[in-house]
Amino acid sequence: MPGAIYAEGLLKTFGDVKALDGVDLDVPEGTVLGLLGPNGAGKTTAVRVLTTLLQPDSGKAVVAGVDVLKHPNEVRRSIGLSGQFAAVDEYLTGRENLQMVARLYQLSAKDAKRRAGELLERFHLGDAADRMAKTYSGGMRRRLDLAAALVVSPPVMFMDEPTTGLDPRNRQELWEVIQELVAGGTTLLLTTQYLEEADRLAHDICVIDHGRVIARGTSDQLKAQTGGERIELVVHEREHLATADEVLRGFGKGEGKIEQHTRKLTVPVAGGAKLLAEVIRELDARGVEIDDIGLRRPTLDDVFISLTGHAAEVVEDEPVAKEVTK
Repeated sequence: MPGAIYAEGLLKTFGDVKALDGVDLDVPEGTVLGLLGPNGAGKTTAVRVLTTLLQPDSGKAVVAGVDVLKHPNEVRRSIGLSGQFAAVDEYLTGRENLQMVARLYQLSAKDAKRRAGELLERFHLGDAADRMAKTYSGGMRRRLDLAAALVVSPPVMFMDEPTTGLDPRNRQELWEVIQELVAGGTTLLLTTQYLEEADRLAHDICVIDHGRVIARGTSDQLKAQTGGERIELVVHEREHLATADEVLRGFGKGEGKIEQHTRKLTVPVAGGAKLLAEVIRELDARGVEIDDIGLRRPTLDDVFISLTGHAAEVVEDEPVAKEVTK
């Protein structure tokens, strides 16, 4: 059975640009899929299709067991969406924003008031509930926007780069809210450019670039694709580079790398901390003084660079969608 979010062969073009080029996704119920890639990769277009805001040129999409193309209104009743920019009315208070959304979902005035109060407390906005939203900080607006997306406790959530522009403290707070949602059974598709965010929150990750899914798996599985551990060291004197390289090649499991200008050497290894201790002893015995040494493991940044040839964050914008589902 397909998961709570399922897509097969999604294709969408904007002129000569293929925003989606045969995207397949499958997100099991109660899990988080991290859709990872740079701006312009197709992440936002995928979210727009799955949330009924955009018609694909071809392909299939099912959300919460409902065909997105055949029954868009039913899909909308089962999802929440938090976009890249906080969609709040600046001239309403936080409480009024949430009550308005609740009324749009046809909650009674009494239930709308109750639900707004619950969400304001849950998202730590109680003290600012009766202030106009234009006085809120960026982090507060993001929390209010997320609260609005949860007015009816949807079983499926879409978050499109929810922490973009937030400072580290607000990002951490939002991560904690997201983890609480998933612990409560919510299924989440999360798009992000932040590799640490995907590593922290996602059960599975799809790396997307130029409209295509180029890799998928858990964080550990993707990291394993780039190789295992490596030893990195910085010698104190440049003339010791050759000796240090000779020592490392004796312990390494592949070709090493030397950076002359930084006096840094790197070599892939297998053996963990025990091997690192042996390397240090051998360097000491050979009279090589070091400024820094460490055992490093691959990061998602390493994964992305190895897969695409560039870092995860670029400035290219994704095509703006103009077509909306009727």
